[in-house]
Amino acid sequence: MTRFFPVAAPKRRTFVLATVAAAGALSLAPLAAQAQAAFPSKPITIIVPFSAGGTTDILARVVGLHMGTDLGQPVVVDNRAGAGGNIGGQAAARANPDGYTLFMGTVGTHAINQSLYKKMPFDPIKDFAPLSRVAMVPNLLVANPAQPYKSVKELIAYGKAHPGKINFGSSGNGSSIHLSGELFKQMTGVDMQHVPYRGSAPAVSDLLGGQISVMFDNMPSAIQHVRGGKLRALAVTTAKRSPALPDVPTIAEAGVPGYEATSWFGLLAPAGTPAPIVAKLNAAILKALADPEVKKKLAEQGAESHGEKPEEFAAFIKSETAKWGKVVKESGASLD
Repeated sequence: MTRFFPVAAPKRRTFVLATVAAAGALSLAPLAAQAQAAFPSKPITIIVPFSAGGTTDILARVVGLHMGTDLGQPVVVDNRAGAGGNIGGQAAARANPDGYTLFMGTVGTHAINQSLYKKMPFDPIKDFAPLSRVAMVPNLLVANPAQPYKSVKELIAYGKAHPGKINFGSSGNGSSIHLSGELFKQMTGVDMQHVPYRGSAPAVSDLLGGQISVMFDNMPSAIQHVRGGKLRALAVTTAKRSPALPDVPTIAEAGVPGYEATSWFGLLAPAGTPAPIVAKLNAAILKALADPEVKKKLAEQGAESHGEKPEEFAAFIKSETAKWGKVVKESGASLD
């Protein structure tokens, strides 16, 4: 006997499964909202893409400490150095977009590297949700006191008389410190050898030890050595003198007209971080930067605090990408 089965049964099953799935999604929605409202309920990590003791690390710890006080949870720093900041950037880009992993980005990681590296492990624009810029920092041209030059003009004269004898350190290939040196080479015609390190701190250590001659370092990681007489400050890279070292001339006024290079640092979250969490983190950053103690600590390091809205930081990153992309192209620098 031939049996006939109703053809509508599979459709009914599909409908039932779809209904169950929809009901499940609706039931999870309040839980997601509750999780966002309760944020943060555990410690927050800031990935710093350079070694401990450098400017990026210093700024992350100063701001993170006060953010933690405001948010009611500890904010800890995780140093992931290497590849000009790309190792830390990749780790942050792949982190869960839940607000518990942040990234201290720099002009290098978010405006230079995409033009410098042939292959990037992350997209600085698409893979991150900007939170706020944190600080603008001058770079400081410093030399080991044992070197014979005591000014920018003497450095240039020595370099031209001894081609290739001056080596300058940096926190890594393509960092703002590196490109500050490349820009100096372009504008002065001095042949200097670049020596990249895995962060500013080890480069400064070798500068103090005499293994390298000079360095264009971010001011926060070099200023204490200058004040202590362990390093000689030749000039600052900004258009104006720094209030932190008012007696140190700019490179432009010291003999290289038109020279200017400024580093910046800002906090970002992985792309896809919920808007309420982005807003909460932005508010905590702005509150920290408005704190008189934070302002004082940053000023002592030669850094100028700079808080802004996420959309303002996003627009700034795009403009900086265009600016530094041109510098990288003209320098001919390229990394695998």
